Amino acid sequence: MKKTINYIITVLTGFAVLSCEGYLDKEVDLSMSEEQVFNNQDNTRGFLANIYVNLPDAFAGYTDGQFRGASRDCMTDNAISYWDVHYYHGVLNDGYSASNHPLLGAWNTDVYGIRKANQFLKNAKSSVIGNVEKAGDDNRLYDRNMAEAKLLRAIFHFDIVCWFGDCPIIAEDGEGVPVIFDLSNPEAMNMPRTPAAEALKWIADQCDEVKNLLPFRYSNETENWGRVNGATAYALKARALLYRASTLHSGGSNAEYWQEAAQAARDFISANSGQPSPYRLYSTGNPNNDYYECFVTNPVFNNEYILSRSVWQTYDIDLFLAPCGFTGNVNSTGRTNPTQNLVDCYETAKGLPIDQDPDYDPENPYVNRDPRLEQTILHQGSIWGDVQNEESRPVDVSQPDGIDYQDLHGGTLTGYYTKKFLVNISFKNPFRPNHACPIFRYAEVLLNAAEAVNEAEGPAAALPYVNQVRARVGMPAYSGMTKEQLRERIRNERRIELCFEDHRFFDERRWKIFEGQSVSSERNLPYYKQYYNLYGVAVTNPENPHYEYVPAQKHPTRTFNSPKNYFFPLPNDEVKRAPNLGQNQGWEL
Repeated sequence: MKKTINYIITVLTGFAVLSCEGYLDKEVDLSMSEEQVFNNQDNTRGFLANIYVNLPDAFAGYTDGQFRGASRDCMTDNAISYWDVHYYHGVLNDGYSASNHPLLGAWNTDVYGIRKANQFLKNAKSSVIGNVEKAGDDNRLYDRNMAEAKLLRAIFHFDIVCWFGDCPIIAEDGEGVPVIFDLSNPEAMNMPRTPAAEALKWIADQCDEVKNLLPFRYSNETENWGRVNGATAYALKARALLYRASTLHSGGSNAEYWQEAAQAARDFISANSGQPSPYRLYSTGNPNNDYYECFVTNPVFNNEYILSRSVWQTYDIDLFLAPCGFTGNVNSTGRTNPTQNLVDCYETAKGLPIDQDPDYDPENPYVNRDPRLEQTILHQGSIWGDVQNEESRPVDVSQPDGIDYQDLHGGTLTGYYTKKFLVNISFKNPFRPNHACPIFRYAEVLLNAAEAVNEAEGPAAALPYVNQVRARVGMPAYSGMTKEQLRERIRNERRIELCFEDHRFFDERRWKIFEGQSVSSERNLPYYKQYYNLYGVAVTNPENPHYEYVPAQKHPTRTFNSPKNYFFPLPNDEVKRAPNLGQNQGWEL
């Protein structure tokens, strides 16, 4: 009997999802048999393209405005969602169980992605795809397509480790044949999970197997943008080994693990430096705008983006981010409210934390700060709005009547809105801009190197990497620090450089920053060093603003139960069907 190919289709209501012309535009008839797919070159490549649907995407929540239409940083100390029914609130107050947790979609998305990758690895044929030596991106195409599928499979395993910890390794059986579970068989996944540290090393080894079978960077990115490449393999290996070396997975004191993580990041940088068109920090020489522009220019032509899930052609993201007072033919519902904790992370222009700079003025808090503050966060007095359509004006979050303070469907609980990824569209005559959130970008590689090298070798060797990131925005270079001091500054640098890109949730946990602090014990610390207490600013007298720093209007404190909240639970139904998977500690029913 012929097998029928089953695809997992993601419906993105209200969004136009674009990939570059060619490779990832392939579509396949879902009713075709396995033989019909893998005996036809176009169908085979279409099947491979469909695996990309399962890649993680920090923008995924914006397809569900009612329950997830805000940044996932709203599950961290970086931001709070304004909208009461957003699922993120339940993470902040530990309000779910393994049977009703609504944010476990990554489990099925990743498992199905792994299954599709294994189907391709098992059934794709060199005789159908072709594997001849030729110039350009299609050299030895079968070998490269197989490497793509293997790398995608590694990314899905990594995503499982991030959200769920210990991970079932679903790869090849004892005879080297890719494992394809029958999803209709309830016993299919009944297997023990591999400890997270071992799984992360396996992921790194998978990257080593494919990194040189793929072009480090495609020569024709107009056609192949969005497709995994050799640089993706180097970047995934560096991140996986960094996570393995961290406190959560190995205690944080294994010198060999840190050295391997440091070398992996350096390997990326070395391989990249030899490319005719290397990845690099986005820079036009304008430190007061380059960081913001990096995230709103066309990502296809952005040399900092290594991999992104897709390009979203939509203004929905802009409506979910912009201050609530901007209205017209479309209306904003700004719901990702950065916390004062995050705002206070931005150093003064001297390169000092705000509590260490005597010139910092809490009544004039946004002047002479790290330029990334103005490029990431909208605050009282920020100029926003389309100039040509006469919508440009100062943001007014003053209480109680500021136009951008609060509305029925949007507003701010902290006195702030998110500017990063926000395109300055007209609300009177809107257009649908391109958006893409990177899965990997070059700044992260530099920060991975800085962190791992500092732990493995000390500050002197690590400083050049973090200082490159700071130089892009004109911030003073770090120098003369101990390992412990630089560790704190690198963590702060990651927080502000990578905010709203799905890093903070995992960084908080892999560093285990919750240990040794509590709601009461941390209250006397600077806000940027508090993790349980969340703050905002109450602005009054908008003509001559007065700033009062107060607990956030929602979730002034958050709950973190250790060890339970280091990971999400496995879906309870999955554990019932496959008890050998086990449940994460604290989530047992």
